[in-house]
Amino acid sequence: MSQATFHAPRRKRKVYESYESPFPIPLSHDCYMKDFRICKGEIINNNVIVRSIEDIELLYGKGFFGKGILSRSRPEYNIEQGELRLRWKDSKTKFPVISSIKYQRHVEWAEELLKGQGIDSKSVNKILGDYTSPIIQPDEKDETVNLERSVDELQHESADQLIPTIKDDMVREGNPDHDPLSQYVLDNPDTSPTYTQLDKEVLEKLHCHRHDDFIVHCGCKPEVQTVQTEPEGMSVMEGMGHEYLMVEEGTEDLEDRDEVKKLKLVCRRNPFRIFEYLQLSHEEAFFLVYALGCLSIAYKKEPLTILKLWEIFSAAQQNFPARYMVYHHFRSKGWVPKVGLKYGTDLLLYRKGPPFYHASYSVIIELVDENFEGSPLRPLTWRSLSGLNRTTMNVSKELLICYLIKPPGFTEKDTDTPKCIKKLKIQEVIVSRWISSRERMEHEEL
Repeated sequence: MSQATFHAPRRKRKVYESYESPFPIPLSHDCYMKDFRICKGEIINNNVIVRSIEDIELLYGKGFFGKGILSRSRPEYNIEQGELRLRWKDSKTKFPVISSIKYQRHVEWAEELLKGQGIDSKSVNKILGDYTSPIIQPDEKDETVNLERSVDELQHESADQLIPTIKDDMVREGNPDHDPLSQYVLDNPDTSPTYTQLDKEVLEKLHCHRHDDFIVHCGCKPEVQTVQTEPEGMSVMEGMGHEYLMVEEGTEDLEDRDEVKKLKLVCRRNPFRIFEYLQLSHEEAFFLVYALGCLSIAYKKEPLTILKLWEIFSAAQQNFPARYMVYHHFRSKGWVPKVGLKYGTDLLLYRKGPPFYHASYSVIIELVDENFEGSPLRPLTWRSLSGLNRTTMNVSKELLICYLIKPPGFTEKDTDTPKCIKKLKIQEVIVSRWISSRERMEHEEL
């Protein structure tokens, strides 16, 4: 059986980013301490999730590991709506611009979350009313300062006619003149965590996670994160402030008979923030832990060992040992393997990464003995193989069957540990369609 011959990959026409070198492999302790960093992940519902923004940028930027849970590939989710940003490009605001319909959807999510915590409707309406009220500039106390433009003037009005947008020094959190949430802040955060005007009814329904009881019964004092103005799910990430948005709202001019609709931008807080996380496949996560040693995975805040991870992934995913061996093989050869589910295969192979090249090969994994016999992991008939090959050719790729060859005496028990990787051999075979007319023409030319 001949070995597969790899062809030059097809490069994308438009590339909008530069290529970064992959993760360094530490060769000494000094190099490890100077240039290496261990990222942190956690297992949630059999999925490996990375939350830290720095870790996300590092893992995806150096090797294109994982994908954003809210994005197609690169974790770059942004709440802003692109068409509205173009419409209000002259306003020069630095805050994201969204529609009132999208903002109202976030308010509804926050309302459901608060009601799910046992808070009554009256308190929920008061909390959301204060939190989502417009942010007023300090020099305009009596009227709301908004960016306002009619629909017909959006393409013709110059930026000089617009009212200046809100700046950092204009947003004064804790100032009762400009911040409706100031009534909930601490009197003196450095001395005592007592609240000035916290509703007694809300406090009675505040739950203590430490004692599994209400705070009024256990005697604990409410923490800053449990203030009902920022409940769990609405609260911002640790170390980050409020998220401010420019909401496009519509009004009607009643003085005009035609009721000309106008649009204006109103600065508000986002009551329900959605954060982009990086989701790693089991093969990617184990490669980062086992091969590179740059990732630490925890389950319920308890770090997992390599053997425990292998056991968990093998139980959660069928044929994980075979899939990881092939993933490890192609990663070691410089390819970027990705899940090939959308093309009906196990893996897709990219040169450098998805932003630079189209996938070159669709990979099917098979586990066989030295005679290339054994129970197939993916039973294929001639008809299904022909259809899969045609589908692969239609997307300008080649179908590659990767055989994992077991040595004599190899059993399923040997796959209980990652040591089985050293015992197996790999044979690559490219499947191509044989066309009789083309074969005949080539012989006639000879």
